Amino acid sequence: MTGVLFACVAGMFLGALNITTRRGLARVRDVDAGAAVIAIVAFALVATTSVASGSNVLSGGLWPFLLLGFLVPGLSQLLVGRALEAAGASRAGVLFGMAPLFSALIAIVAFGESLRWPLVAGTLLVVAGGASLAWERERPADFRAHGAVLAVIVAVGFGLRDNLARDVGEHVSTDVLAQATAITLGASIVLLANLLRRPRALPRLRATAVPFAGSGIVTGLGQVALFEALDRGRVTVIAPLVGTGVLWTVVFAAVFLGRSEPVSRRLIVVALLVVAGGALIGASQ
Repeated sequence: MTGVLFACVAGMFLGALNITTRRGLARVRDVDAGAAVIAIVAFALVATTSVASGSNVLSGGLWPFLLLGFLVPGLSQLLVGRALEAAGASRAGVLFGMAPLFSALIAIVAFGESLRWPLVAGTLLVVAGGASLAWERERPADFRAHGAVLAVIVAVGFGLRDNLARDVGEHVSTDVLAQATAITLGASIVLLANLLRRPRALPRLRATAVPFAGSGIVTGLGQVALFEALDRGRVTVIAPLVGTGVLWTVVFAAVFLGRSEPVSRRLIVVALLVVAGGALIGASQ
């Protein structure tokens, strides 16, 4: 039951992240600096939690997670910011929710997992949701189609991360909080390096610190909740619950973004289809 609670909390934080990042971009349109701030704040929070709990964050077995962090949420965070900026928080958030589909497909193709009927049914639901979103008529005035494409690419990255983390985790003995620390450290390194190679890096970092600090806190709390959930429950139970972040994104968008990002009935139906599809896909693994 504790694992279920942590998973639900992680899903809520995931939905909140999409909204806080979108609001941060509305204040300062600087994806590179914002992503660096989010990663650094998240790492500080996760590392503090790990050390306080007695985790061995200096274990030599953590280097694969450090490398994984370079890609996801490292480089992928840049795409997340651009997807949210172009497609809007609620619509990009729904497409991020397609990650369980890509996770399952990668597991079948690359890791030899079997194909089961819940996966087929879940795939149809997710695809139906994505198609409905593509045909949506009521969109924000500043909606850009390439943002939806970036969101799907991010979902593929999340699916790849899930498989690699699961495969590596089976061969190391480190605890989950130490793994989360390594992943957020990897993300911080690559995103800070990306920012420092550009002009006026430090002034930009200072300018985005306050607007994006909330996103960093939400990211850190979400990472802790996610890894605590995975430590207490099966992936097939935890992943669909974390996937409810799609619904949280839509709810938070309606409450906090208001008229700047309209939430139509079609979008709510799409979110429900994606979550239901993710649940079936999770049950198939």
